[in-house]
Order: sequence, then C-alpha cells, then structure tokens
Amino acid sequence: MVTPRRSAFAEESAEVEVLFANMEKLKSITKKIQGSLNRLETSGKTVQDSVGPIYGNTQRLQVTNANIDRVIDAIDRIRAPLDQTSREERIIRAGPRKVPLPDYLASIDRTTIALKDLKRSNLRSNQQAVAELNTLIKVGTKQLEDIFREILSEGARQTVDALEYVVKEKPFPRIPENDVSTLRLINTHISASSGQMSETARRDTPTLKWYAEVRGDYLNNSLRNLATASVSTARKVSADEIYKRGTNGIGVYAQGMEGLFVAEYESLCPIFPREEWGMVYTTTCQSSLDEFTKTLRELNGHIQKNLMTDCFLGYEIIDIVSNLSLRLESKTGELKRPIYDSLRLIRETSKASLGKLLEDMRNKVQSLVALPMDGAALPTTVEAMSRLQAMTQYLRPLSSIMTSLGDGGWSSNAAATSNTSLPTMKSFDVGADGKQLFAHYCSDTIDMLLTNLENKGRTLLKGKNLQGVFIANNVAVIDRMIRQSELQPIMGSYSKLDSWRKKGTAMYLEAWREPSTFLLDVQYTNRSGRPHSGGAGSTDSVALIKSLSSKDKDAIKERFKNFNMSFDDLVSRHKTYKMEREVRAQLAREVQTIIEPLYGRFWDRYHEIDKGKGKYVKYDKSQLGGTLAGLA
Repeated sequence: MVTPRRSAFAEESAEVEVLFANMEKLKSITKKIQGSLNRLETSGKTVQDSVGPIYGNTQRLQVTNANIDRVIDAIDRIRAPLDQTSREERIIRAGPRKVPLPDYLASIDRTTIALKDLKRSNLRSNQQAVAELNTLIKVGTKQLEDIFREILSEGARQTVDALEYVVKEKPFPRIPENDVSTLRLINTHISASSGQMSETARRDTPTLKWYAEVRGDYLNNSLRNLATASVSTARKVSADEIYKRGTNGIGVYAQGMEGLFVAEYESLCPIFPREEWGMVYTTTCQSSLDEFTKTLRELNGHIQKNLMTDCFLGYEIIDIVSNLSLRLESKTGELKRPIYDSLRLIRETSKASLGKLLEDMRNKVQSLVALPMDGAALPTTVEAMSRLQAMTQYLRPLSSIMTSLGDGGWSSNAAATSNTSLPTMKSFDVGADGKQLFAHYCSDTIDMLLTNLENKGRTLLKGKNLQGVFIANNVAVIDRMIRQSELQPIMGSYSKLDSWRKKGTAMYLEAWREPSTFLLDVQYTNRSGRPHSGGAGSTDSVALIKSLSSKDKDAIKERFKNFNMSFDDLVSRHKTYKMEREVRAQLAREVQTIIEPLYGRFWDRYHEIDKGKGKYVKYDKSQLGGTLAGLA
C-alpha cells in the first residue's frame, strides 16, 4: 500500500517541478519583453522628434500648392475673356449686315459677359481691357441701333391714308411680325449693353428714342391730311347757317387717330418690356397729340368767330374727343388725360356760348325798331327754337357742360362771376340730371324770349288785340317746334307755355269787350209785364219791345248800331292779322264762345226793334254764327 502511495507523490512532485521551471522561463521572457518595450519606446520618441517637423511642413506645402492652383485657375479665367476679345472683335466690327444677326447678337452677349467678369475682378491690370471691351460693345450697340432704325424707317417710309381705312372700315396696319421679332431681340440686347456700360436708366435707351421718333413721324404724317380737312371743312358757304352735325372732319380725324394709335400700341408691346409700354406709347404719340391740340385750337378760333352758328361744332367736338379719350384708355390704358386736356379751350368756349346765345337772342329782340303790323311771329323766335332743336343732338356734351356750370349757371350774371376754368362746387354735383338741366335751359330761353317779345310788343304795337295775336303766334311757333322735335320728351312738362298762351288770348279778347258790353242787358226786377230773361221767340221780343218806352227803344237801337260797328271793325281787323293756323282757330273759338251766347240772348229779346228791316239788327243768330265761324 505504501509503495503505490509513494509513486503517486513522486509523480505529482515531478509535475510541480516542471511548473516551477516553466514559471522561471516565463519570468525570463517577460523581462526580455519589457526590455524590448523600453528600447522600442525610446526609439519611437526619437523618430517622433525627427519626423514631426517634416510632416507639418508637408501639410503647409499642400495648402500652398492648392492656393497656387486656385490662383492659376483664376488667372486663366481672367485671361479667358481677353483671349476671346480678338475673335469677338472680328465678328462685331464686321457688323450685322455681314454676320447673321443671331451670331452677331451672341457675340455681343459673350462680350458683355466678359466685360462683367473683368469688372468683377477689379484688377488694375484689367482696366485697359475693360476700356477696350466697352469700346467694342459701343461699336456693336451703335450698329444694332442703325439696324433698329433702318427696320423702323423701312416700315414707316410709306404713310397710310387714314381716311381710306376709316371709310372702308379696314384694320390699320401694324409692324410685320418678322420685324417685331427682330426689333425685340435688338432692343433686349441694346438695353442689356447700355445697362452694362453705365448706370443709364432703361427709359433712356437709344431704341426707345429711335422708336418714338421714327414711329411718331409716321403717325403724324398719316394724320396730317385729316387735321387739314378738319380745319377746311369748318368753313361755311353761308355765314348765318347753323352748323349741322357730322359736316366737319373732326369725327373722321378722331377715328383715324384711334385706329392708328391702337395699332401702334399693339405693335410696340411685343418689342418693349411691360414696364416701358406706357412711356414708349405716350412718347411715340406725343407729336400727333400736339398736332391734334393745334387743330382743336384753330377750330376753337373759328367757333369763337361764329359762336351763334358754330357753337354746335364745339359741342360735337367735346362729344367726339371725350369718347375718344375713354376708348383709348380702355384699349391701351393711356392718353386719357392728354386728349381730354386738348379740349380745354373748346370746353370753355362752349360753356360761354350758352350765356352768349341767350344774350344774342335778347339783343336781337331789344334792337328791333318795328314789329310785323299783322302780328306775325318773328324769325327770331324760329331761330331761337331752331337752336334748341339743334342742341338736342348734343345732349351728352351739353349735360357735361351744364353740370359743370350748375343749374342757372348759363345766365349772364353767373357767367360774369364765373369766368374761369377752375372747378366750382356745382361742378361736383354728380347727382345732377343733365337732361333736366337742359330742360331748364330751354325754359329759361323761352321765358326770356317771350318776356322780351311782350315788352317790345307793348312798345311797338297798338292795340291789345294785335299784341295778343303777336304773343299767341310766337307761342304757337314755339309749341309746334317743341312738339315736332326731340324737345317734346325733354320739355313735355313745361307748363309756362300754357300761361303765355292764355296771356296772349286774354290780350286779344280784351278788344272784344267793347262789342260785348253792348250786348249786356239791364234787368229791371220792379217792372211788371216783362217776359222772363230766358224767353225766346218773336212773341216775347214783340211784347218786350212794345213794353219799352221810346227812350229805351232808342237805346236798344243805339246798342245794336254800336255793336254792329264794333263787331264789323274787329272782324275786319281779325281777317287782316297773320295768324298761325292753330292760333286763328283757337282765337275764333274763344271769340265765338263769348259773343255768340251774348248776342243770341240779346237778339232773342230785341230783334223786333226794327221789325226785320235790318236797319239796326244787321245779323240774325245764324248770320252771326256764320260770321264767327268764318274767323277760324
């Protein structure tokens, strides 16, 4: 048992010894490794101290090299435009007539970009190159300007006959589409080049100036004949002839101007940018507008010299030109104010004409030294009403004028205190009804006319009956000229004319009071045996005559004689008067209404005074009725 145990211990002891031996070797190896690490650390520090500065220098060299590369690239980019200059110069100096326009414009674009890059570099060494490129672009721009103007001049060389286009209602010509495309390209490049070379505003670009000049002359020359015709057609053969609507050429002139201006606006819009349309359009049309204003000034002078007959031309011009300004504004958005301002003189003349017409009418009546002895209506009345009838054709401009004057502003006193173009509070009465104001003006005209005629009739005509016929005739002419014209719907409610008609009738009937007084019978209620006043028949008349005393009979005879004399005289005078048809009928009816009942009653009572011999009783009832009926 002991032997196996010792063997086991011996084996374990041998293993322990082996382990101890391995541990000793491990310690020896560890010491060697530690020594190697120490030596390696020492060597690393030495290497680091040697390599560190070299690495830092290498990094700085890399940054420097990168910067140098970038500088070289920048120099290459800066030199690139300079390298292109000679090639672009050959193209630009050759001109767009020898080089296709797209190539020429592309060359200018490249030169413009090169100039922009050089200016951005801000290098002093490039200043000479900048100056050369500026000069080159100026040469190219000048040549483009010449082409731009040549294209415009070619299209504007042949002016149009505006009258032909208006009469035949043909659309006015525009710049051809091909030319519009070319002009648009050129304008775009010239604007860009001008902006590159200086701080010049776009509105000062040469293309705008050339367009306005060339096309402005084209418009002005195309309208010159219409302007001349407008002035020449204002001349009249008869000095006292009232102007007739449409006989002056101003209407065709306005139509021609509208057609040309709208066509021009449609032509320029594709050429210029949107923000320049209004400026280019206004500048282009300015010379034509100046000529138009000059024409209106000449027409205004003609109107002032012939105000009583040609004020209607002024009204027509206001209507035509006002509508023209509104239509152009709706189609182009421009020119409303300058066109409306061209009316200033004619508008002032037209405003003054309303009072002048009243004053002229009053002066004509007051200057009369004689009136028709037959009571006929005066030509002045016809003339005044003809003017009012003519005015109905110009209600629109007259409404505007009268609204600015205010109700009653046409009177001489109002005109004297408001002889200015400055607006008044009445001018802003937007609720004023122009047609109603015109009706008031007509009423004032008629009232003034009849008042002056009445005063003049009392001075120059003898007898109320003649004066009454005179007034009644003039009233009839006025009434007829109202009813037979456009004045009727405007003055339908004019009631003063009835008052004047009644006044004329009353004046005429006043003369018939004399024969009427001879027919008025005195009733004696305290006498017996007298038949009733309403009685009729020969029996009543015979009985009544028998009951009268000799003195009463003589009085009845005298009254018959006086009636006959007065009645015959009035009938005779009535037939000598010149009466309007409706006046004669109306006055005859009024006389018959008064005389016939009175005479019938008087005749029924006293016709037996001469026992049918006709010595005193000249008319029986039927004869008197026939005579009165013959007055009509």
